[in-house]
Amino acid sequence: MLIRPAQPADLPAVAALYDREIDEGYATFDTEHRPLEEWQERLASTVPGDRFFVAVEGGDVLGYANAAPYRPKLGYRHTREVSVYLAPGAQGRGLGRGLYDALLGSLRDDGMHVALAGVALPNDASLALHRACGFQEVGTMREVGRKFDRWLDVMWLQKLLD
Repeated sequence: MLIRPAQPADLPAVAALYDREIDEGYATFDTEHRPLEEWQERLASTVPGDRFFVAVEGGDVLGYANAAPYRPKLGYRHTREVSVYLAPGAQGRGLGRGLYDALLGSLRDDGMHVALAGVALPNDASLALHRACGFQEVGTMREVGRKFDRWLDVMWLQKLLD
């Protein structure tokens, strides 16, 4: 398994992982697929802290992690919202931890101060990954998301990077 910065050729596989979660899961509250151009713009960003990594094995993208601005206000410029998505069957192999190690290290190098993650509940595997990577729970927002005719809570976690 190789963890490396994402490349343009990875984006169709990344989009497919995300689309699967849109269609079947709760890890995102997006309800429509993103066009490939949106993924290309995200990958092309030169803003410090906008990072994108993939886990590849045998030429297949098995997961990705990315960071994006938390909010557009200047006072939040040292805070990034992070996420990890894995292909079915790729969980439990250390891919999420490896992706977060690469992503969080790059954020630290970029001078970021805080990484935030929102986890739709219940999701014991995601919470375990975040805790193992040093994230701490900071609060749960009740019924803030709705998907598949169900209200969902979101737990927020944070990690101080410096």
